[in-house]
Amino acid sequence: MHPIRKKRLTIVVFLMAGIAIAVGLTTYALRQNINLFYDPTQIAAGEAPTDVRIRAGGMVEEGSVQRESDSLKVQFRVTDYSASVPVQYDGILPDLFAEGQGVVAMGRLNSEGLFVADQVLAKHDENYMPPEVADSLERAEKSRADAEKAAQSASY
Repeated sequence: MHPIRKKRLTIVVFLMAGIAIAVGLTTYALRQNINLFYDPTQIAAGEAPTDVRIRAGGMVEEGSVQRESDSLKVQFRVTDYSASVPVQYDGILPDLFAEGQGVVAMGRLNSEGLFVADQVLAKHDENYMPPEVADSLERAEKSRADAEKAAQSASY
């Protein structure tokens, strides 16, 4: 092989190896930072992984907020009106956090089915709702309406 060709081939091989390493490291880094969204129905059905950082969202269930008087620990339930999931958060909640309002919590689901949040996001005005939460609520409403139709037709 001609020395110039050999030199070019060596450069191309090293470039390809460098690109492959860069793509591999980027893929590995992105895989660890992905936060998948699960609605309360999926979490209650066992579709959400445990001990993996995920996002859960829905509406804060009325009458479910319980605050500890001696710490910042708060427990509440997030619902999509079909199922609800208990959430525990230790920190300062957003100012707009309230019962009956939409939230998205980021954290991990433990083996007992408790969602331990490390971050809670509340909607910023009365018109906004995260797209995943809106889709989840629509699906839950549709399945509830279908169940009511089936119950009515069965009673005739």
